[in-house]
Amino acid sequence: MSATGTAASAAHASTSASSSEEKVLVLDFGSQTAQLIARRVRDQNVFCQIVRHDLTAERIKALNPKGLILSGGPASVYGEGSPKVDPKIFELGIPVLGICYGMQITCYSLGGRILPAHSREFGRSPCSLLEGAAGNPLFQGIPSTFTAWMSHGDQVELLTGDYESIASTATCPNAAMRHRTLPIYGIQFHPEVTHTEFGGQLLANFVKNICGCKGTWRISSLIEQQKQKIRERVGTDRVICGLSGGVDSSVVAALISEAIGDQLSCIFVDNGLLRKDERRQVEEQFTGHFKTDLHVVDASARFLGELAGVSDPQKKRKIIGKVFIDVFRDEAKSIENAKFLAQGTLYPDVIESGANPDGPAATIKSHHNVGGLPEELGFELIEPLRDLFKDEVRRMGLELGLPETMVWRHPFPGPGLSVRCLGEVTEERLRVLREADAILIEELYAAGLYREIQQAFVVLLPVQTVGVMGDDRTYENVAAIRAVQTEDFMTADWYQFPWDILGKISTRIINSVRGINRVVYDVSSKPPATIEWE
Repeated sequence: MSATGTAASAAHASTSASSSEEKVLVLDFGSQTAQLIARRVRDQNVFCQIVRHDLTAERIKALNPKGLILSGGPASVYGEGSPKVDPKIFELGIPVLGICYGMQITCYSLGGRILPAHSREFGRSPCSLLEGAAGNPLFQGIPSTFTAWMSHGDQVELLTGDYESIASTATCPNAAMRHRTLPIYGIQFHPEVTHTEFGGQLLANFVKNICGCKGTWRISSLIEQQKQKIRERVGTDRVICGLSGGVDSSVVAALISEAIGDQLSCIFVDNGLLRKDERRQVEEQFTGHFKTDLHVVDASARFLGELAGVSDPQKKRKIIGKVFIDVFRDEAKSIENAKFLAQGTLYPDVIESGANPDGPAATIKSHHNVGGLPEELGFELIEPLRDLFKDEVRRMGLELGLPETMVWRHPFPGPGLSVRCLGEVTEERLRVLREADAILIEELYAAGLYREIQQAFVVLLPVQTVGVMGDDRTYENVAAIRAVQTEDFMTADWYQFPWDILGKISTRIINSVRGINRVVYDVSSKPPATIEWE
């Protein structure tokens, strides 16, 4: 199956709107940010669904969308096997917005010429509206010059007589175009990423001004749709939820609990890689708040034994995934009538893992909860959050009545502290890391910064440096602090701490945690770095 097919089937399976609901379709050409486009449209309270790029015009008409967005993609329109579109979709009278490759395939399908750019553009570029474009509904409320995020090698060189250029950059004369009489637009830059100034406004203009959407869709609609789907699919069988205590699995548990009540059992595996006091907190929350059937398995010795001597991050993840499956399977055997396994998989997990081996998305990291559960486990997967981003999951959690402390908890990776303990994972190194991380989080709460930062943690480096404490020479570990601000976790900027607070955190870690004598701060953005270090 193609990447677009995978995305389409996932989106259809988990987030379909009723025929009476206004919606916008994203035709996916293999873009890593296709789901981000959908998320930006949902920000306008308009349902958005990702579909295959090669849907026929007849099928699209039957879906009755208010607008079509053609995503970017890694191919060249002239490349062998490059994805194409049914040209008849441009005759339906449905507003169309082509983004990057989507703009190129639009022009190509209608007789335009696409050529390799004289100067390829990757990154931020000043973009200027051409004379008369300021009044265009696509650019309403957007200044005549703004910063756009470019990522292309090809570009539109020649527009047919029905089209006109409405924006340009220094090296891209047709950075945006429109049809003179039909509601068809194209932009060479990416408005869906936060690096493009007024990108959200541009997409809002397309959805509201050009497509005429009123914005009546709410996350509560998705909750009810999901609950109904879960009931219909599960029937009288039992669902097991792989619980971690994080936001994603907590929201999944709450959603399924509302849907099927006591047919849900949760399994929490203590892998020895948890944050300080995490097991106790999970037990208190899920036996008190949810009143759910909670199975706690202490497998910490087994996990740490398998990880002994392993430093490679991918090997760590694979080992943890395998042991997790084994432990989970053994515990699941004690739960009668269990047929389904629920997971809190989000879209960034899927796209970053390159979950579809035939798709264009490169593997950035592996997740033991994405494609890691073998068929012999004997469960059918339920992943109701698979097409959502973290902020949407949090909104869903609040709608479901979860406490804010649970909903706004910073993300924690599936492999736990193993990927924040660089090098070999040992009980002693984990102790040092836990204590330092707990101090960081405590100080963020004390300074009122926890909610301002979307993810913060300590990384223990496999590096020792010389230090002085009192009259003694020390040779101990280096700890790195990582803190980022992000809207979607696909891109992120490092958080600019007030120096006094950063200094306080550093001083407290060095003074309180035996084993650390130096603290450094990570000032890398994503991309090019990832948020986690491994």
